[in-house]
Amino acid sequence: MPHTSRIALVALLSAVPLLAQATEVEGAALSAWWGLPFAGMLLSIALLPLLAPRLWHHHFGKITAGWVLAFVLPYALAFGPAAAGQAVTHTLLAEYVPFIALLCALFTAAGGIYVRGNLRGSPLTNVGIMAIGSLLASVMGTTGASMLLIRPLIRANDNRKHVAHVVVFFIFTVSNAGGSLTPLGDPPLFLGFLRGVDFFWTLRHIFPETLSLLAALLAIFYVIDSWWYRKEGVLPLDPTPDTQRLGLDGAINFVPLAAVVGLVLMSGVWNPGVSFAVFGTVVELQQLVRDLLLVAVTLLSLAITPRAVRQANQFTWAPMQEVAKLFIGIFVTMVPVLAMLRAGEQGAFAAVARAVTGPDGQPLPWAYFWFTGGLSSFLDNAPTYLVFFNLAGGDPQTLMLPLASTLAAISAGSVFMGANTYIGNAPNFMVKAIAEERGVAMPSFFGYMGWSAVVLLPLFVLMTWVFFR
Repeated sequence: MPHTSRIALVALLSAVPLLAQATEVEGAALSAWWGLPFAGMLLSIALLPLLAPRLWHHHFGKITAGWVLAFVLPYALAFGPAAAGQAVTHTLLAEYVPFIALLCALFTAAGGIYVRGNLRGSPLTNVGIMAIGSLLASVMGTTGASMLLIRPLIRANDNRKHVAHVVVFFIFTVSNAGGSLTPLGDPPLFLGFLRGVDFFWTLRHIFPETLSLLAALLAIFYVIDSWWYRKEGVLPLDPTPDTQRLGLDGAINFVPLAAVVGLVLMSGVWNPGVSFAVFGTVVELQQLVRDLLLVAVTLLSLAITPRAVRQANQFTWAPMQEVAKLFIGIFVTMVPVLAMLRAGEQGAFAAVARAVTGPDGQPLPWAYFWFTGGLSSFLDNAPTYLVFFNLAGGDPQTLMLPLASTLAAISAGSVFMGANTYIGNAPNFMVKAIAEERGVAMPSFFGYMGWSAVVLLPLFVLMTWVFFR
């Protein structure tokens, strides 16, 4: 960690000794101005790689730390160092550390599996890889499936001139939509599982939506990729020829991947009733055990994977480091935004609470779909799911039965629309970083949103008319 980043981290945690006396600041007490550091964080991610690429590439960690301090220091002055320290500590312990521990374990284990043999990136082959990845995403998570298959997909297309659209559709399908069928697929669904939603509820209730979206995306991709495939003139020789038969090296890493799935399930079903208060944040024993064992799984994967396998996979820590630095800024600066949303009618975003409720007081599924999805495109989709889950009443039995259409809308919106931007879901950024490492000229932040606006938004409008009216 650079020296400046260490200083920022020390400043970030400087209020920790005072946390025992801290009280949480209610979202109703915050004005919309508290969302400016979060807006600045998002605009930095969107604009600086275009306007000042060298500055961003070398100093994005410092810029992130600057936006964190732009929230923490005024917050400490307004509400006291204890309140600021409690907010930061809760974000780190309850949200960021579990998030990074899970991502790192999946990234490390999947990065230790090398798909031997170089497939030829024809449109049909690319569709097949995305279809397989979409099926795997609900079993091993969108992160696990993305990290397992993005490298083979890029390698399969290394004799193509235009590859960016292939990676974009991979993000749409494998990194997002494919993870909508079980709590293992995407973090918001796992939070619903922890709140009492049945494990197979989403499989039973949003399978048609998921199948329709994936089928439409794969069909659109096939048409686009076929056009490029005919037009561009594929290189006659593969720049990285591979005469080996198709197979897997490092398949032992499916054991750590299975362990990650088991640990996620364990933390949802095992509840010993033991918890610890860490500077005002309650940490339950099952969460602590899960996160420590995820670190152990990461180390195990590194220990059991031959060095040659990771070298063949061109495995580096750069994508993980980029996600870790950027998302700590996103998580911390979005604290006041989520607090204002949780305040409902009493908060600065009261209009959102009113917009999702009909004149008869009943929730509007189409509105929940778009508001949950729209905010999940820019906020982390897991806490956004919880905000709207609670806004709809928060009782899992009521939401699963009489309000099933509302819960389906919340679930689908939080997972599907995470694909709208690079920051909507962590695998999006990781896939982008890996692709750029391999020399793929990926779209800018707004360029990617152009793809999602043209491809995804019309599909979401159609889905609203068919499923969420």
